[in-house]
Amino acid sequence: MPSSSPAALGGWLRVAPAVIALAWGGNHFVPLLLLYRRVDGYTQVEIDLSLAVYVFGIVPGFVLAGAWSDRYGRKPVMLAGIAIGVVASIVLASTSSSLVGLCAGRFLSGISVAVAMVVGSSWIKELSTAEGRGSSGARRASVAMSLGFGGGAGVAGVLAQWAPWPTVLPYAVQILACLVALAIVLRAAETRLPDPSVASLLGDVRVPPAVRPRFVRGIVPMAPWIFGAAALSFAVGPSLVASRVGDYVVAFATLTTVITLSVGTTVQLASTPIDRLLRGRSGTAGVLLCSAAAAVLIVAAVATVPWAVLVAAPLFGAGYGLCMVTGLTTVQGMATGGDLAGLTAVFYALSYVGFFFPVVLAALAPIVGTAAVLGGFVVISLACAAVSARAIRRVA
Repeated sequence: MPSSSPAALGGWLRVAPAVIALAWGGNHFVPLLLLYRRVDGYTQVEIDLSLAVYVFGIVPGFVLAGAWSDRYGRKPVMLAGIAIGVVASIVLASTSSSLVGLCAGRFLSGISVAVAMVVGSSWIKELSTAEGRGSSGARRASVAMSLGFGGGAGVAGVLAQWAPWPTVLPYAVQILACLVALAIVLRAAETRLPDPSVASLLGDVRVPPAVRPRFVRGIVPMAPWIFGAAALSFAVGPSLVASRVGDYVVAFATLTTVITLSVGTTVQLASTPIDRLLRGRSGTAGVLLCSAAAAVLIVAAVATVPWAVLVAAPLFGAGYGLCMVTGLTTVQGMATGGDLAGLTAVFYALSYVGFFFPVVLAALAPIVGTAAVLGGFVVISLACAAVSARAIRRVA
């Protein structure tokens, strides 16, 4: 550990703004999905693809960011992530009429968010440990990410609905947030000095054999529902009732997103008493809430009623929040200092599998119907809850 006192330099609060700003860049695109479809004529599959291509940036980002921050230090990699996030927003702001441009911007956004999630989570965990609050590290990191995801979506949606330059201004605000975060994180304490002994820059992204059975049974079935819940809520839900909300489609999508992520953040803040109440079964409860929310979306698909989307949103949010904090806490409890970043990267990579749920829905709906595909999600999520329940009994 470096000799500088993390507490004296502001501790984890100097890292959190960078995590928030980069997570902001992961979601400010989401409320604009229906706007792009209406203004630029994209199909639903194209829109869902532009949302999901972000995963192709975030997964290699998970693989590389942890190892590179182990080799070069947390701060240099975080600074690189902020720079990539700024470039991503510039690309998105300047290419709204090009599907290739949107996908390129989303790809870069994925890389920057990966840095925030892997490096930011590890850095906040280490700074929290240095001040004697190691058990709070996972909750602090997950709340910072959720604030960014929710804040980005909320601000971008309001600007896109009522402000001028709806496909430019939301990204300009995120760039400003990144510059502010850059000024703050420059003064954060480094917790990982450059280590030439880390020879493999492709990373030690693996699940250690000692924890592999518990990880496979407990984390693998649960993780995809973290962002699967979010994607179904604010990418699929509003599209089901777009014809009923008229000119306020962006505002409705923004409201759905903010409800989902606000409930998710609140649940994470209250995760300790909730887990105590649920007797260590928060993760299982989270997946079951996703099942219930997907069932409510079936009503929206069949009857085209906006209220059903708004009822599903907090259920998805609570499910997302419980699965996120349970998964991250459990993974950090499994890891040792040497494999913390790598195991965290595996967990996050699995969580983003859920971002492909809307693509699967858009592809299968013309064949079997939207309600049938959502019913399939309900059945699969119930099976995942049953499997993970036996492996995760208590949040560490």
